[in-house]
Amino acid sequence: MEELIKKKVVVTGIGSITPIGNTVEEYWRSLVLGKNGCAPITYFDTKKYKTKFACELKNYDSSVFFNKKERRKLDPCAQYGIVASEEAIKNSGINFSKEKRERIGVIWGSGIGGLLNLEESISDYVYGGKYPKFSPFFIPKMLIDITAGLISMNYGLHGPNYATVSSCASSSNAIVDAYHLICLGKADIIVTGGSEAAITQSGIGGFNALHALSTRNEDYKTASRPFDENRDGFVLGEGAGCLILEEYQHAQERGANIYAEIGGVGLSGDAYHMTAPHPEGIGVIFAMKSAIQDAGIQCKEVDHINSHGTSTRLGDIAEIKAIQEVFHENIHNININSTKSMTGHLLGAAGAIEAIASILPLTKGIIPPTINLFHIDKNIDPKINLTPNQAIKREVKISICNTFGFGGHNVCILFKK
Repeated sequence: MEELIKKKVVVTGIGSITPIGNTVEEYWRSLVLGKNGCAPITYFDTKKYKTKFACELKNYDSSVFFNKKERRKLDPCAQYGIVASEEAIKNSGINFSKEKRERIGVIWGSGIGGLLNLEESISDYVYGGKYPKFSPFFIPKMLIDITAGLISMNYGLHGPNYATVSSCASSSNAIVDAYHLICLGKADIIVTGGSEAAITQSGIGGFNALHALSTRNEDYKTASRPFDENRDGFVLGEGAGCLILEEYQHAQERGANIYAEIGGVGLSGDAYHMTAPHPEGIGVIFAMKSAIQDAGIQCKEVDHINSHGTSTRLGDIAEIKAIQEVFHENIHNININSTKSMTGHLLGAAGAIEAIASILPLTKGIIPPTINLFHIDKNIDPKINLTPNQAIKREVKISICNTFGFGGHNVCILFKK
């Protein structure tokens, strides 16, 4: 039997719209400066809610990107995904007219999808009078897979096209699926990433009911504080991130700019609890070990880990335990950070924007900080470098991005310079 030769996969384009920047350039600048994206919620009256703040997008005007007819058809979740994908495709320099479009796919992730559309439509139904009236766009706007479909329609891309759903790991799973399909020769290029727009009444109310969100209303600017002794939950964010993944030979032949190579990936399940992580980080250990083995490297070669680091009591400690178990004494040579301290938690889109925050240190030689880190949790070894409060300059050759989701879904992506 002929041995399968795995193709090399590289990142040739990036795009994002986040609470701390509406383009990759703005996002990266804010990350390096340690900019906080948290502010009081403006989308609805929060008087009856335990949490009154979030990481909303700033200065986002949908009319800049979409006409009135398009806005009627698109939930913000899809809008954000299209905006990020347009930037990434432009950034990649791909000329689709010169490509085999059946060899170009779209794989997109979201944990919740069109929540605002669902919320508003049900409200209209309940309070709309005797006869229920639903928009013909009600179902399409709600579907998680619609963003992948719309991106493919915008560019006439006929390759693999679908969505991934694994809670907060959704966009990381999308990236992994895209990577695997290119490795197997099923596509030359895949537009991948994820989007989320869950800062709504039901989104805030639902996560409040889970006791997952910070309620630090009087000090919201420092509410997202991963690894800090006094953290009290995560801060909800919104936006999208997009990566253009490409087969290496194909990228070389068209003279593409290459940001990074995906060296390896790891996937696992906690098999433990609906919302809580395994306290010893068992699934996370499996995922990180798998990514390192897949990349064919040694633990001592890893320079940077962009942690899942949500600012929850259980999650932060479980992840650090897992990192310690995988890297042992090498952990002290790694810069660990959590960019959620600045962006908040973008749920299904987190993996995509954090992949970008893991890739750019490879080319920029700078690792963004974990802000709001005032007193490191007493259960964390103080010698571990959590990159507190200020970015540091460092050559980075290998960067790991960790993403985990409710249900025990764990994804680890290893990027190489």
